[in-house]
Amino acid sequence: MSKAKQKGTAAETAVVNYLKSHGYPDVERRTMSGIHDKGDIAGLRSVVIEVKDHIRMELAQWLEEAEAERRNAHASHGVVWHKRRGRGSPGDWYVTMSGEQFLSLLRHVVPEQP
Repeated sequence: MSKAKQKGTAAETAVVNYLKSHGYPDVERRTMSGIHDKGDIAGLRSVVIEVKDHIRMELAQWLEEAEAERRNAHASHGVVWHKRRGRGSPGDWYVTMSGEQFLSLLRHVVPEQP
C-alpha cells in the first residue's frame, strides 16, 4: 500500500473511531466504488463524508467530490472532513461544506423563521 493510501486509511479510521466514540456505532469505512463512489464513511443516514489528509487544501475540488458522492448515495448532505496539521483528534479537524449544504443542514436543525 502506498504512503498516501496509508495516510487516507488512517484518517478515515480515525474519523470512524471518533464518531463511534460519540454515539454513532454503525459507522464504518466504505469501500471505493470508482465513478459511483458514495463517500468514505458509511452508516450515517443521508450524510456522505469524504475524508482528506493532505498538506495542501483543495477545498473546491474536495467539495465537488463530496457533492458527486452525495448524489451517488442519494443523500441529503455531503461534507469534507479534513485533517488539521498538528492536531491528532478528528474533533480538532475541519468539516467543510458548501453554503447550500449548510442551509439544508440548518433547516433540519432550526426551522425557518418568518
